[in-house]
Amino acid sequence: MRVVIAGAGLAGLSCAKYLADNGHIPIVLEARDVLGGKVAAWKDEDGDWYETGLHIFFGAYPNMLQLFKELDIEDRLQWKSHSMIFNQPSEPGTYSRFDFPDIPAPVNGVSAILSNNDMLSWNEKILFGLGLVPAMLRGQKYLDKCDTKSWTDWLKEHNIPERVNDEVFIAMSKALNFIGPDEISSTVLLTALNRFLQEKNGSKMAFLDGAPPERLCQPMVDYITARGGEVHMNSPLREINLNEDSTVKSFTIASLNEKEKKEITADAYVSAMPVDLFKLMIPNQWKGLDAFSKLDGLNGVPVINIHLWFDKKLTDIDHLLFSRSPLLSVYADMSITCKEYEDPNRSMLELVFAPAKDWINRSDQDIVDATMEELKKLFPTHFMGDNKTKLRKYKVVKTPRSVYKAVPGCQEFRPSQKSPIKNFFLAGDYTMQKYLASMEGAVLSGKLCAESINKEYSKTPQNVS
Repeated sequence: MRVVIAGAGLAGLSCAKYLADNGHIPIVLEARDVLGGKVAAWKDEDGDWYETGLHIFFGAYPNMLQLFKELDIEDRLQWKSHSMIFNQPSEPGTYSRFDFPDIPAPVNGVSAILSNNDMLSWNEKILFGLGLVPAMLRGQKYLDKCDTKSWTDWLKEHNIPERVNDEVFIAMSKALNFIGPDEISSTVLLTALNRFLQEKNGSKMAFLDGAPPERLCQPMVDYITARGGEVHMNSPLREINLNEDSTVKSFTIASLNEKEKKEITADAYVSAMPVDLFKLMIPNQWKGLDAFSKLDGLNGVPVINIHLWFDKKLTDIDHLLFSRSPLLSVYADMSITCKEYEDPNRSMLELVFAPAKDWINRSDQDIVDATMEELKKLFPTHFMGDNKTKLRKYKVVKTPRSVYKAVPGCQEFRPSQKSPIKNFFLAGDYTMQKYLASMEGAVLSGKLCAESINKEYSKTPQNVS
C-alpha cells in the first residue's frame, strides 16, 4: 500500500519507518532541503554545524531508544553521568548537582534530591516529596487530570513552598517547553517527574555524537529507501485535494520556486507537519469537524537557539547545564559533549534562549549581546582581567513556532493519529501520546500513526511502548 507523508521530521520519518516494516510503501515529502524538522541543522561557511535546538535523549525515551536499536546506531548516543547540574546564581561560577546513585528507582531519585543541600532545605524537600505522592501512585489518569492547572498553581495546591519553584522548576519548565512555571501545564512537569522517579535511568541523559540530520535522520531515510520507500526533499505540500465524500484524492506538491506543481496519489495520506503549518492546510470541508476545529487551541511556542564559538575553554563539564538565568534555559559546551564538535582548546556553547516571545523579533546582535551579559555571570573569571575570553563567531537560529505550547487545558485539543477522514492520518508530537512535546513524543506519534494505518487497512497492529 502506498502512503504519502508530508514532513520529514522525526514524526514523519518514524511513521515511514514503521510502515516500511509492515510492507507498505511510504513516500515522504519534505518542504525544505534538510531533514529533521525541529531537529534540523546546517553547516556554516567554516563547516561548523548549527542546530535548531539543543537536543537531549533521556533514558525515559523507550521508543526513541528502540528506534536507535532497530537502526543499529545505538553507539551514536553519548551517555553522560546520571546527574542534573544547575548553575548557582548566588555564587557565580559554581554548580549544584543532583547525583543519582546506581540503585533501583525511585530510591535513586529520592537519594539524589535528599543529598543536594545547596538548593532546597530539608523542610522543602519533605513537603515536595509528600506533594509528589499522588502523582507517583495514581498514574496517567491523575497526570492528565492535572492539565487544568499550571505548575505554579499545582505547587500552591499541595502546599509546596514557592522557593522550590524558584530554585528548581523555573529552570525545568523552560527546559521542557520553553515557558515558565506560571504558564506551563502541571501535566508536563508531573509526567517528567513521574518518568524520572519511576525508571532507574529515566533522567539519565545522552547527546547525539553529531548533527541530527546526518546521525539520526539519514539512517532512517536509508532504512526506509532500502525497503522500497521514497524520501523527496524540496517538495512542499500546497493543497490537500478531496473527493466528493471528503476523503483525500491527492496531495498537490510544488517546487520551491512554485514553477512546477504536481499531484501525488496514494492509498492513505499523512500530515506530519507542525500543527501551525497543518492548520493552514486544512480543507474548508473539514474545518467544521471537531478534531480539526479543536486544533485552534494548539499553538507553537517561540524559541531561540544560540551557538557561540570562543577562543578559549570556558568549562570542562561534559553534561547538560541548567543555567537558572532569567533569559537562558539550558546549555552545554558542545566541544566536550559531542564527538563531532570536539575541540580540546576552545569552547562552543549551545544555549536555549527561553522564554523567547519578547526576543524573537529582536536582532541577532541584540540576542547575542544579552546572552553574553548572562554568560559573564555564569563564567565571571573568563570575562575579567587582561586575558578575557573572546567570542570568535556566533549563529542564532529562531523558531517562531516550535513545539506546541503546553499550557493548562491544551490536552483536550490534541487529536488522535486517526482523523475522522478514513484515508487521512496525523503524526507529530502535538497528537495524543503520553510523551507530550518532545522528540520521544514525535517518534511515538509516528509509530502510533503507522499502527492506525495498519489497523485501518490490514488489521495487523504492532506493539508500541
